[in-house]
Amino acid sequence: MSITLQAKQKPIIGMVHLAALPGSPCSQLTIGEIAKAAMHDAKALVQGGVHALMVENFGDVPFSPKRVDTQTVAAMTRIIYEIKAAFPKVPLGVNVLRNDGVSALSIAAAVDAQFVRINVLSGARLTDQGTIESCAFDVLRGRKNLNAEAIEIMADVDVKHSYPLAPVSVEQEVADLFDRSLANAVIVSGSGTGGAVDIEKLKRIKNYAGDRMVCLGSGVTQASLGELLAIADCAIVGTAFKFDGDVKKKVDQKRVEALMLEHKTRFR
Repeated sequence: MSITLQAKQKPIIGMVHLAALPGSPCSQLTIGEIAKAAMHDAKALVQGGVHALMVENFGDVPFSPKRVDTQTVAAMTRIIYEIKAAFPKVPLGVNVLRNDGVSALSIAAAVDAQFVRINVLSGARLTDQGTIESCAFDVLRGRKNLNAEAIEIMADVDVKHSYPLAPVSVEQEVADLFDRSLANAVIVSGSGTGGAVDIEKLKRIKNYAGDRMVCLGSGVTQASLGELLAIADCAIVGTAFKFDGDVKKKVDQKRVEALMLEHKTRFR
């Protein structure tokens, strides 16, 4: 992220939440229908002015605690390739939930995406999927083997929908992510999807990270944008861009335009 978007000040990454993919328990749509819905959201985000996109298999609950199945990788690759082909100049990221960093990296390499998000790159967390452990070893070696070192890694600190197995300071988590797991950026979120970020925690993380990139992972709205981005370096926005602020609905281009106008007023 620090390389991909270095020319942008306080970049906004718009989320494309995929509907349940074929084979997942909640799946109701064909792959073509899912791709069409994803393209609608991607178009609304890009035309609304976001600086980058990120795509994730948001509808695939319950999520796998380890590697996803091959049909999920195949479906995501097809859809993300179509988005990349439609918007080739827009930086693109991949997140394979819950924590399949190897598949995310592989998809990103196949479609020429610029970054991946990994929820638990370092350490271990207790989640509704059970205990999820670091995937840094496999991800970093996979990136090297693919000759894909230009793909950057965004990694969560104290990731949402999870709890630590033992007390650890956010400063130590940030140190481990940057220095031992080689993340390019860290992400700070609230306790759940769309949840507000703890300002004091954000300040501590940014203070420790220094000039390394700290990105907001939830809770960014038109109203909170100024306060949060006065501290953080970028933001991933999903819920606030949806109709009625409902994460399960489609992206509302008017909401995107309104937030991006606020962004332009404050940060350009």
